[in-house]
Amino acid sequence: MHANDKLTIRALSEIDNLKIHGRTAAQKAPLTLFWTGSALEFNAKGSELWVEIEADYEQYEPWISILINSAQVSRQMVTAGRHWICVFRGMGADTVKNVRIVKDVQAVSGDPGHSLRVHAVKFDGEFLPVEEKPFKIEFIGDSITSGEGSIGAVAEADWIPMWFSALDNYTFKTAAALNADYRVLSQSGWGVLTSWDNNPRFNLPDYYEQVCGLLNGDKNESLGAKEAHDFSSWQPDAVVVNLGTNDNGAFHNPAWTDESTGRTRKQRLNEDGSFNEEDLGAFEAAVRGFLAKLRKNNPRAHIVWAYGMLGHSMMPAIYRAVDAYVKASGDRKVSVFQLPNMTDETVGARAHPGPLAHERTARELSGYLKSILS
Repeated sequence: MHANDKLTIRALSEIDNLKIHGRTAAQKAPLTLFWTGSALEFNAKGSELWVEIEADYEQYEPWISILINSAQVSRQMVTAGRHWICVFRGMGADTVKNVRIVKDVQAVSGDPGHSLRVHAVKFDGEFLPVEEKPFKIEFIGDSITSGEGSIGAVAEADWIPMWFSALDNYTFKTAAALNADYRVLSQSGWGVLTSWDNNPRFNLPDYYEQVCGLLNGDKNESLGAKEAHDFSSWQPDAVVVNLGTNDNGAFHNPAWTDESTGRTRKQRLNEDGSFNEEDLGAFEAAVRGFLAKLRKNNPRAHIVWAYGMLGHSMMPAIYRAVDAYVKASGDRKVSVFQLPNMTDETVGARAHPGPLAHERTARELSGYLKSILS
């Protein structure tokens, strides 16, 4: 094998023209990629590039995808330990390659050992500046927004990182259609008020102001997951919230029991199958509270509550809650958008939206956002 003697190792902290996507902690050496879609981006002029990545987990391993000039060229599991991974070799030394190394799986709240860190690169060329895109979009959601089931055969039923994709995902496709930079905060099974199984601790709004506060364990805490997020560092033009699917699930699942106190929590249905008014009211209050928190931290963003893909049962309650928030606050930069439902033709793995469902959603949502952002 012909060895490339021009390769030099550089810590990420030594690279000026590096663009980081996704929320990060104060500590950047090494750089932790927390959320799905988090990424490193380079404009690399050279023939060979390697990246040094460290993965850790107790049960659920991280995955990465590599894009070169916006095309996905590889996708791989990152096994535990510290590894050099070749991004490209043998390419023309004088051409500039846009490279993105993307975390392809969500932050895993159920595995306190799960982490993905980038230490260094090995390269035989120079890094040129990466442009800022004209728009910034933040997406907040659940398994749909994490791309669960958007890769893999329809028959797949295992809950494993292999069936998550940051790229076969409406977030990535919507941002690409709008030429926007984007970030994602999402967690499978979580909601606005409770998770699908009525757990009131598993709601996104409670952790929104931390870097990645829903992660557990000393390791993640030492990496800065619980740090307060610096909102001034990245202000979105639009915040898209796709939550409510698991809140609907809570009405149809057994009560959750707090093991420490024995107390139970349940979103109830009436005898005729309709939503209990008091419990639906608690959901609507959670929507209004989250809108206020989003506005406080993102003063100029358009906030779009975009709900659907796996049913629209909560849509009337979402409309009521958004309407009540707008009336009470006078905030006119908030709207609701109904996402297209998954069909038998567009279903993916784990009975979740597949790539065709994500494509259709991205097409409709990007059209709507274009009218707002322009």
